[in-house]
Amino acid sequence: MSTESSAGVTRIVTPSLAEEAYLALHRRIVRGQLPPGETLLEPALCEELGISRTPLREALKRLAGEGLVVMPRNRRARVAPIDARELEHLFEVEAGLESLAAGLAAERMTNTELKRLESLQERLERLLAKGDRNAYFELNQRIHGLIVAGARNPVLEETHRGLLGRLERARYLALDRLGRWQESTEEHREILEALKARDGDLARRLLADHVQHTGEVIAALSEQ
Repeated sequence: MSTESSAGVTRIVTPSLAEEAYLALHRRIVRGQLPPGETLLEPALCEELGISRTPLREALKRLAGEGLVVMPRNRRARVAPIDARELEHLFEVEAGLESLAAGLAAERMTNTELKRLESLQERLERLLAKGDRNAYFELNQRIHGLIVAGARNPVLEETHRGLLGRLERARYLALDRLGRWQESTEEHREILEALKARDGDLARRLLADHVQHTGEVIAALSEQ
Protein backbone atom coordinates (compact mmCIF):
# COMPACT_ATOMS: atom_id res chain seq x y z
CA MET A 1 0.00 0.00 0.00
CA SER A 2 1.24 3.49 -0.82
CA THR A 3 0.16 7.09 -1.12
CA GLU A 4 1.17 10.15 -3.09
CA SER A 5 1.06 13.69 -1.74
CA SER A 6 0.37 16.81 -3.76
CA ALA A 7 -0.19 20.28 -2.32
CA GLY A 8 -0.72 18.79 1.13
CA VAL A 9 -3.43 16.37 -0.07
CA THR A 10 -2.91 12.62 0.22
CA ARG A 11 -4.31 10.62 -2.69
CA ILE A 12 -4.69 6.87 -2.47
CA VAL A 13 -2.90 4.84 -5.15
CA THR A 14 -3.59 1.30 -3.99
CA PRO A 15 -6.30 -1.24 -4.86
CA SER A 16 -7.16 -1.58 -1.15
CA LEU A 17 -9.17 1.62 -1.16
CA ALA A 18 -11.40 0.98 1.85
CA GLU A 19 -8.39 0.02 3.98
CA GLU A 20 -6.42 3.08 2.93
CA ALA A 21 -9.40 5.36 3.50
CA TYR A 22 -9.83 3.86 6.96
CA LEU A 23 -6.16 4.39 7.82
CA ALA A 24 -6.15 7.98 6.54
CA LEU A 25 -9.30 8.97 8.44
CA HIS A 26 -8.30 7.04 11.55
CA ARG A 27 -4.99 8.88 11.68
CA ARG A 28 -6.66 12.28 11.33
CA ILE A 29 -9.26 11.55 14.00
CA VAL A 30 -6.70 10.20 16.48
CA ARG A 31 -4.42 13.20 15.95
CA GLY A 32 -7.24 15.71 16.26
CA GLN A 33 -7.06 16.89 12.65
CA LEU A 34 -10.72 15.87 12.46
CA PRO A 35 -12.00 17.06 15.86
CA PRO A 36 -14.94 15.66 17.84
CA GLY A 37 -18.26 16.66 16.29
CA GLU A 38 -16.76 17.41 12.86
CA THR A 39 -19.17 16.58 10.04
CA LEU A 40 -17.67 14.17 7.51
CA LEU A 41 -18.76 15.36 4.08
CA GLU A 42 -18.63 12.36 1.79
CA PRO A 43 -18.26 14.21 -1.55
CA ALA A 44 -15.32 16.24 -0.23
CA LEU A 45 -13.63 13.19 1.31
CA CYS A 46 -14.11 11.16 -1.87
CA GLU A 47 -12.47 13.89 -3.92
CA GLU A 48 -9.64 14.38 -1.45
CA LEU A 49 -8.84 10.68 -1.17
CA GLY A 50 -9.49 9.91 -4.82
CA ILE A 51 -12.08 7.20 -4.14
CA SER A 52 -15.78 6.51 -4.69
CA ARG A 53 -18.43 6.47 -1.99
CA THR A 54 -18.49 2.68 -1.61
CA PRO A 55 -14.99 2.26 -0.10
CA LEU A 56 -15.42 5.49 1.85
CA ARG A 57 -18.60 4.23 3.49
CA GLU A 58 -16.90 0.92 4.30
CA ALA A 59 -14.16 2.89 6.05
CA LEU A 60 -16.69 5.01 7.93
CA LYS A 61 -18.57 1.92 9.11
CA ARG A 62 -15.34 0.44 10.41
CA LEU A 63 -14.54 3.66 12.26
CA ALA A 64 -18.07 3.68 13.67
CA GLY A 65 -17.49 0.16 14.96
CA GLU A 66 -14.47 1.48 16.86
CA GLY A 67 -16.46 4.33 18.37
CA LEU A 68 -14.61 7.04 16.43
CA VAL A 69 -17.47 7.97 14.07
CA VAL A 70 -21.23 8.18 14.53
CA MET A 71 -23.52 7.51 11.57
CA PRO A 72 -27.12 8.50 12.43
CA ARG A 73 -29.76 7.26 10.02
CA ASN A 74 -30.56 9.78 7.26
CA ARG A 75 -27.95 12.20 8.60
CA ARG A 76 -24.34 12.91 7.80
CA ALA A 77 -21.61 10.98 9.56
CA ARG A 78 -19.54 12.93 12.06
CA VAL A 79 -16.56 12.39 14.32
CA ALA A 80 -17.74 10.93 17.62
CA PRO A 81 -17.57 13.14 20.71
CA ILE A 82 -15.22 12.19 23.51
CA ASP A 83 -17.32 10.68 26.30
CA ALA A 84 -15.46 11.13 29.58
CA ARG A 85 -17.54 8.53 31.41
CA GLU A 86 -17.02 5.93 28.69
CA LEU A 87 -13.28 6.61 28.69
CA GLU A 88 -13.17 6.05 32.44
CA HIS A 89 -14.70 2.61 31.91
CA LEU A 90 -12.42 1.84 28.96
CA PHE A 91 -9.27 2.75 30.87
CA GLU A 92 -10.36 0.57 33.78
CA VAL A 93 -10.61 -2.40 31.42
CA GLU A 94 -7.40 -1.49 29.62
CA ALA A 95 -5.50 -1.27 32.90
CA GLY A 96 -6.71 -4.74 33.83
CA LEU A 97 -5.82 -6.25 30.45
CA GLU A 98 -2.38 -4.69 30.15
CA SER A 99 -1.43 -5.44 33.75
CA LEU A 100 -2.40 -9.08 33.20
CA ALA A 101 -0.33 -9.07 30.02
CA ALA A 102 2.67 -7.59 31.83
CA GLY A 103 2.58 -10.27 34.51
CA LEU A 104 2.50 -13.01 31.90
CA ALA A 105 5.08 -11.31 29.68
CA ALA A 106 7.55 -11.17 32.57
CA GLU A 107 7.47 -14.96 32.58
CA ARG A 108 7.11 -15.65 28.86
CA MET A 109 9.02 -13.04 26.86
CA THR A 110 12.31 -14.29 25.46
CA ASN A 111 15.60 -12.53 26.14
CA THR A 112 15.68 -11.53 22.47
CA GLU A 113 12.26 -9.90 22.80
CA LEU A 114 13.36 -8.06 25.93
CA LYS A 115 16.42 -6.73 24.11
CA ARG A 116 14.14 -5.57 21.30
CA LEU A 117 11.90 -3.85 23.84
CA GLU A 118 14.92 -2.12 25.37
CA SER A 119 16.00 -0.91 21.94
CA LEU A 120 12.53 0.55 21.37
CA GLN A 121 12.64 2.20 24.79
CA GLU A 122 15.89 3.91 23.85
CA ARG A 123 14.29 5.14 20.63
CA LEU A 124 11.33 6.42 22.66
CA GLU A 125 13.68 8.42 24.86
CA ARG A 126 15.35 9.94 21.80
CA LEU A 127 11.97 10.92 20.35
CA LEU A 128 11.09 12.55 23.67
CA ALA A 129 14.26 14.63 23.44
CA LYS A 130 13.40 15.62 19.85
CA GLY A 131 9.79 16.47 20.70
CA ASP A 132 8.47 14.38 17.80
CA ARG A 133 4.94 13.81 19.06
CA ASN A 134 3.59 11.72 16.19
CA ALA A 135 6.55 9.35 16.03
CA TYR A 136 6.60 9.14 19.84
CA PHE A 137 2.93 8.19 19.92
CA GLU A 138 3.27 5.52 17.23
CA LEU A 139 6.26 3.95 18.98
CA ASN A 140 4.51 4.12 22.35
CA GLN A 141 1.58 2.18 20.91
CA ARG A 142 3.97 -0.36 19.43
CA ILE A 143 5.66 -0.93 22.79
CA HIS A 144 2.33 -1.57 24.48
CA GLY A 145 1.44 -4.01 21.72
CA LEU A 146 4.72 -5.90 22.10
CA ILE A 147 4.19 -6.34 25.82
CA VAL A 148 0.69 -7.69 25.22
CA ALA A 149 2.02 -10.02 22.50
CA GLY A 150 4.70 -11.17 24.93
CA ALA A 151 2.00 -12.62 27.17
CA ARG A 152 1.56 -15.40 24.59
CA ASN A 153 -2.19 -15.38 25.07
CA PRO A 154 -4.12 -14.96 21.80
CA VAL A 155 -7.45 -14.34 23.55
CA LEU A 156 -5.92 -11.55 25.62
CA GLU A 157 -4.24 -10.09 22.54
CA GLU A 158 -7.45 -10.13 20.50
CA THR A 159 -9.45 -8.54 23.32
CA HIS A 160 -6.82 -5.84 23.73
CA ARG A 161 -6.77 -5.13 20.00
CA GLY A 162 -10.52 -4.58 20.09
CA LEU A 163 -10.09 -1.76 22.62
CA LEU A 164 -7.21 0.03 20.92
CA GLY A 165 -9.28 1.90 18.36
CA ARG A 166 -11.46 3.35 21.11
CA LEU A 167 -8.50 4.44 23.23
CA GLU A 168 -5.94 5.72 20.73
CA ARG A 169 -7.48 9.17 20.39
CA ALA A 170 -7.51 9.63 24.16
CA ARG A 171 -3.93 8.43 24.51
CA TYR A 172 -2.78 10.89 21.86
CA LEU A 173 -4.70 13.67 23.59
CA ALA A 174 -2.93 12.87 26.87
CA LEU A 175 0.32 14.07 25.30
CA ASP A 176 -1.17 17.57 25.28
CA ARG A 177 -0.56 17.80 29.00
CA LEU A 178 2.70 19.46 29.87
CA GLY A 179 5.08 16.92 31.35
CA ARG A 180 3.12 13.78 30.42
CA TRP A 181 5.67 12.76 27.78
CA GLN A 182 8.43 12.74 30.39
CA GLU A 183 6.30 10.92 32.96
CA SER A 184 5.17 8.32 30.45
CA THR A 185 8.72 7.66 29.26
CA GLU A 186 9.96 7.20 32.82
CA GLU A 187 7.06 4.84 33.55
CA HIS A 188 7.93 2.82 30.45
CA ARG A 189 11.53 2.52 31.63
CA GLU A 190 10.39 1.19 35.03
CA ILE A 191 8.10 -1.35 33.35
CA LEU A 192 10.95 -2.51 31.12
CA GLU A 193 13.26 -3.00 34.11
CA ALA A 194 10.59 -5.06 35.90
CA LEU A 195 10.16 -7.25 32.82
CA LYS A 196 13.92 -7.74 32.51
CA ALA A 197 14.04 -8.74 36.18
CA ARG A 198 11.23 -11.26 35.51
CA ASP A 199 9.26 -9.63 38.32
CA GLY A 200 5.70 -10.28 37.21
CA ASP A 201 4.04 -8.74 40.26
CA LEU A 202 5.95 -5.48 39.88
CA ALA A 203 5.44 -5.35 36.11
CA ARG A 204 1.72 -5.92 36.60
CA ARG A 205 1.42 -3.13 39.15
CA LEU A 206 3.54 -0.66 37.18
CA LEU A 207 1.63 -1.13 33.95
CA ALA A 208 -1.73 -0.84 35.70
CA ASP A 209 -0.56 2.42 37.30
CA HIS A 210 0.74 3.67 33.94
CA VAL A 211 -2.57 3.11 32.15
CA GLN A 212 -4.60 4.51 35.03
CA HIS A 213 -2.37 7.59 35.12
CA THR A 214 -3.09 8.21 31.44
CA GLY A 215 -6.80 7.87 32.16
CA GLU A 216 -6.54 10.42 34.96
CA VAL A 217 -4.77 12.87 32.64
CA ILE A 218 -7.57 12.50 30.08
CA ALA A 219 -10.23 13.00 32.75
CA ALA A 220 -8.54 16.22 33.88
CA LEU A 221 -8.23 17.51 30.32
CA SER A 222 -11.88 16.76 29.56
CA GLU A 223 -12.95 18.92 32.51
CA GLN A 224 -11.10 21.98 31.22
